[in-house]
Parts: sequence; C-alpha cells; structure tokens
Amino acid sequence: MARRKLAGLRVLVTGASQGIGRALVVAAAARGAKVLAAARSPELLAQLATEVRAANGIIETVPADVTKPEDRQAMVDAAVKHFGGLDVLVNNAGIGATGHFMDSDPEVLRAIFETNFFGLSETTRVFLPLLKQGVTPAIVNISSVVGKRALPARSLYSSSKFAVAGFSEAIRAELAKDGIDVIVVSPGLTQTNFSQNMLEQKAKMQLDHLRGMTSDQVAQAVLRAMEKGTVDVTLTLQGKLLVLVNRYFPWFVDWKAKKTVRGLFADEIAERKKAQSAASPPK
Repeated sequence: MARRKLAGLRVLVTGASQGIGRALVVAAAARGAKVLAAARSPELLAQLATEVRAANGIIETVPADVTKPEDRQAMVDAAVKHFGGLDVLVNNAGIGATGHFMDSDPEVLRAIFETNFFGLSETTRVFLPLLKQGVTPAIVNISSVVGKRALPARSLYSSSKFAVAGFSEAIRAELAKDGIDVIVVSPGLTQTNFSQNMLEQKAKMQLDHLRGMTSDQVAQAVLRAMEKGTVDVTLTLQGKLLVLVNRYFPWFVDWKAKKTVRGLFADEIAERKKAQSAASPPK
C-alpha cells in the first residue's frame, strides 16, 4: 500500500455536511488537500465551505445524494470541473436503524442498503476512471465495528457494513493492478448526531455514543490511514477488544449477546413460558 502526502491531493468526501464527514473535510483541508464536499443539504455545505475558506482551505461543494445516478454523475462532473480529476474517494455517507429484525420494516432495510452499500459501490464505480489517473489514488470506505462483529438490534445496519467489508476486500485485489489502494476504517461509538438521524430506533438497549470518540478523532485516524496506506483500521478500545475476542472466542460473544437479549426480554420470556405451561395437557 502506498504512503501519501495529503497536501495537494484532490479528495472527495460524501456525507460531508455533518459528523465524521464534516470533520474529515475540515481536517483534510487543514492539511492542504483540495476537498470536494458532497452531501444532500446545500445549506449545510455552504456553512462548511465558509468555515474552510476562512481557514484558507481549498474546498468546493456539490449537493448530491449517493443513491441517485444523476447525483453520482454530478460529483464526477464537479471533480473534473474544479480539480481536473480525483486522487482519493472517501465513501462516508451512511444511514442506520436499530431494533430487532422481526420488528423492522422491509423498506428500512432496503433504504439502508441503498445508501450504505449500493450508494457506496456505485459511487466507487463512476469514479474509477478518474482514480486510475490520480496521484497515489485511494478509495476509503467508512464502515463500522459492527461490520466486523454483528450485535443484536443492529442487524440492518450491521449487514450493510458486512457487505461493505466484503466488497472492499474483493476490489482491493482487483484494483491493485491500477495502483488504487482500498482502505477500510471501522469506527466504534462516535459522538455524532448519527443516532438522531436513524430511520428507526426500536432497540431496548441504547448505546451511549457520548462515551465514544469525537468526530475529529475519527477524522484524524482516517487521515493517518490514508497517509500510511493502512488497509484496515478498527477504532476505539472497546471496538478493538470486541473484534479481538470474537476472532478467538466467538462462542463467548454469542453467549454474551444472547444473555443480554434474554435479560432485556425476561418478562416476555416468562409470560410465554407461563402460557405454554397453561396450554400443555395434564399428565
């Protein structure tokens, strides 16, 4: 994997208006990158551009929804118009949901995959011709710790991130002949408004995102991975521990997850057993 200097590189960040994406734009511009920020909100993009330019950073913006073919092409056109091409594509746009699979709406699962997987993969597809001509080109896919080990009540989001991991591994080998690095960064809990923007929130146990990394810390970790050419980065101590334990003792993680769910649904389990006992014929 290639080492790279960020100064002067042309970088596109999707999902750039808030959270990790916004922090990435600010941090990359501060290091001298030429940044193209893409997101659905023109208003938030305008505020971001004002902030970056006030700090003497180089930024252009393009309102775009990664799920729409015409918007993906608009990002390509903007990269060519403003910077003459692209060196690094950061696929950051993503949405989520919590709750048990049996209680979820099928359309929510499809919506999550449209953004987190199909939006990511098709954005990658349209940018490959530009990246092949880029300087130390790279694709950076922002995944999640639950894309390495699934957790209960996160099945929809987790499955989309597992798809991202598999896609990334495959194209990493395919694109080696073109000199394009494929980097996957998997944040753990992060202090963003991601949880407030979820399509559904039905989980009985909420995770405390305030105990996680800040968006700025995640952004710095992503930029370090880009500079060093590190192919796979897992963030937060808890995230690293989860992945490590799951690698060697997956049965323990399964047991712990099942125990947690049974505890949350203890009353429901007790009622079901009571009903089953009452329905059983006398011996």
